Amino acid sequence: MRTFISDLGSFGHLGYQVAVQLRHVWKDRKRLLVQMDHVGVNSIPLVMLVGFFAGAIIAWQAAYQFRGMVSLDVMGGQASRVIVMEMGPVLTALVIAGRIGASMTAEIGTMKVTEQIDALRTMAIDPVRYIVMPRVVGLSVMMPVLTLFSNLVGVFGCLIVSGYFLDITPQSFFESIRTTFLVSDLYGGLLKSCLFGVLIAWIGCFMGLGTTGGAKGVGKATISSFVLAAILILVGDFFLWLILF
Repeated sequence: MRTFISDLGSFGHLGYQVAVQLRHVWKDRKRLLVQMDHVGVNSIPLVMLVGFFAGAIIAWQAAYQFRGMVSLDVMGGQASRVIVMEMGPVLTALVIAGRIGASMTAEIGTMKVTEQIDALRTMAIDPVRYIVMPRVVGLSVMMPVLTLFSNLVGVFGCLIVSGYFLDITPQSFFESIRTTFLVSDLYGGLLKSCLFGVLIAWIGCFMGLGTTGGAKGVGKATISSFVLAAILILVGDFFLWLILF
């Protein structure tokens, strides 16, 4: 119990340190742009692939549940709302937690066990400003962008399945979106994705900075980082749903 409270305090202290270092964002913009390219641009193909098949699956599931009860003409509106409010932000966050959050832990953990973090402190360079802050800000900025890509491709995947397999015309599909879709649903989903981005980077950096035990410790920290991030994403999604919708 004491260890848990101590880790929780250290986790919160890291967040406070990152918040303090935000005043240096403009000065450190080059490192920030590098992180945005790494976590955002390089993740677009994977996010689009996952988003497309998620939208296609949502179409099949909706058709199975609606058939005989609700007209399939409402498919477009209902599926798009599910995608932008829930599937897009959450699936994108889980994918990024595996691809980026775990890699952050492995990278920083390797720096920790090889004493590169101590070398930065010796040179009077704050590791939080140099390593953690650009990653947290970069991922929090790029997560809504990645979620937008996921949403668009997810709706397209839903449209393809609806048109080719369920005999729903594009006109009916987009008319349903026009009549039922709310912009507030999109804003809520993007806000969730931004908070998930902060959480993923925060956990990844925290686990990396706390790594001990050489290569074996790096492996354990990487696994723990993804598991913890995935759990907190789902728990956070539950409470954000209560607040936002």
